Amino acid sequence: MGEEGGGRSCGTTRELQKLKQQAMEYYRENDVPRRLEELLNSTFYLQPADVYGHLANCFSKLAKPPTICKVVGKNVLDGLGLPTLQVEIFCTIQNFPKNICSVVISTHFDVHENALPELAEAEELERSDAVSTAVRWVNETITEELQGLAPSNQAEVDQVLRTFFESKVQEDKERKELEKSLEDSTVPTPSPLTPPLPPPPPAKKKGQKQGRKDTLTEKPIIPPEPVEPILCGSMAIGAVSLAVAKTSAVLGSNPLYLNIALLKHHQEQPAKLTIPLLMVSLVSCGKSSPGKLNLMKEVIGIPHPGLTAKQGVDMLLEIQKHINQAIEMSPPPKPETRKSQNGGKRGQSKGKYEVMMGTYKNAAEMVDLYVELINKFPSIIALIDPFRKEDSEQWDSTYNALGSKCYIIAGTASKSISKLLEDGNVGILRCSGLIVKHTNQTTMSDLVEMTNLIDSKKHIAVFGSAEGESSDDSLVDLAVGLGVRFIKLGGLSRGERVTKYNRLFTIEEELVQNGTLGFNEEHTFFYLNEEAEKAAMAGELPEPPEPIFATEVVEESAKT
Repeated sequence: MGEEGGGRSCGTTRELQKLKQQAMEYYRENDVPRRLEELLNSTFYLQPADVYGHLANCFSKLAKPPTICKVVGKNVLDGLGLPTLQVEIFCTIQNFPKNICSVVISTHFDVHENALPELAEAEELERSDAVSTAVRWVNETITEELQGLAPSNQAEVDQVLRTFFESKVQEDKERKELEKSLEDSTVPTPSPLTPPLPPPPPAKKKGQKQGRKDTLTEKPIIPPEPVEPILCGSMAIGAVSLAVAKTSAVLGSNPLYLNIALLKHHQEQPAKLTIPLLMVSLVSCGKSSPGKLNLMKEVIGIPHPGLTAKQGVDMLLEIQKHINQAIEMSPPPKPETRKSQNGGKRGQSKGKYEVMMGTYKNAAEMVDLYVELINKFPSIIALIDPFRKEDSEQWDSTYNALGSKCYIIAGTASKSISKLLEDGNVGILRCSGLIVKHTNQTTMSDLVEMTNLIDSKKHIAVFGSAEGESSDDSLVDLAVGLGVRFIKLGGLSRGERVTKYNRLFTIEEELVQNGTLGFNEEHTFFYLNEEAEKAAMAGELPEPPEPIFATEVVEESAKT
């Protein structure tokens, strides 16, 4: 016991001597006495407290740069009172741990209205499991993996997170394969059954012409693609990556949007930064609205590029006031009869889009409807998700017909960012641009790579918020730093949305004061369509209309 204690004491003494020796070498190499003498000579007229402050600043410059010492995950509530993930970053600064910042990430779960109780309960359990798994990942492995890393090295942090996530994906794959093998070994093999005879063809009615049925048969409906799997807990990756980026900005006394811009431009500060054009929801349509219009999910207002963000919001608020007055003055909808609810021609709705309550059109008819809509209302400059992603032929037709007049944007019809980056191609559908969201395992490096890919394809990027959003306004900084064309924040109501609009106003004011505010160009659609571009060069197309509105089509209206 004594020998052990004596050995420990000797070891401690040697460690102290080594530290003293290192301190003397540092003292001598950095010429600390001379620096102190210069500092004291230059501040002889200051009070002792001021001298000590200057000394502290001097030594802080010689201190080791801040490093991550702890990452903490917590289960908090989003703007709808549903669980989501909060991440806090602690850094070691001058030998002391310090809480630097926190972020809250939006979940990928959509908000379903009038969902069946059993489906709502199942999604509630799935959401709870996703958040609790993410909290566990952050508080256990991720905090260990990031200890000692500098938050300023975003690429290294994101690579650590990516490697961790890939290992979790592999674990999940192996678990599912094991479960499947166990299930196959326990389920007895059924004996082969004789297939039933096909039913006889229907009797031909008297007077019916041969081949008439074939002419009326519609093309088979392409079944919906399987939903992309989302690994439970993946939001931990995106949240931690954002928290580290924000930590680096705080430690460097920079706004987050500037750090993101530096990341996008390879640490070279751009001369100008632009404010994304707003996409503001003005009217909610579909089955949640009092009317009968099911073609569109919402009508979105887009201010003119020449206006500031504040001017644009003021204009849209005035438009929204008149819209609300018109809706209040309109007569209430008539109650639907039993026939229209349960009978009638609902059996013929399969594979069609419900444009009005009880009125259905197939995908080919929808192309004509959109062309007529844009020709009649040239101020509509964007269509978001006009079709299911399975109706690729109609995406092509709509793009060819309207690509020179408005943006055709893929939102839910697009693949996830991870899949798009894996394919290296954004042209899965014929469209003008994509809606980008920061959710799940998307890191800051992924966002930079994704927007660079969109830019290289001459597409436009729309930065959007998830439905289950929080009051965290970081996504506004991300949109500005990434230099996207539009930002889609929803309506001008609810605290979590208004917080983001206010953040956009603040950033705009800062850029004006710094002289670094750039201006958005007018809307031109020619470069999005080769044929339209050639026609424009020949002077055969008129000037594009002044933009006002966009429409987001309700994808769920397509019955599959």
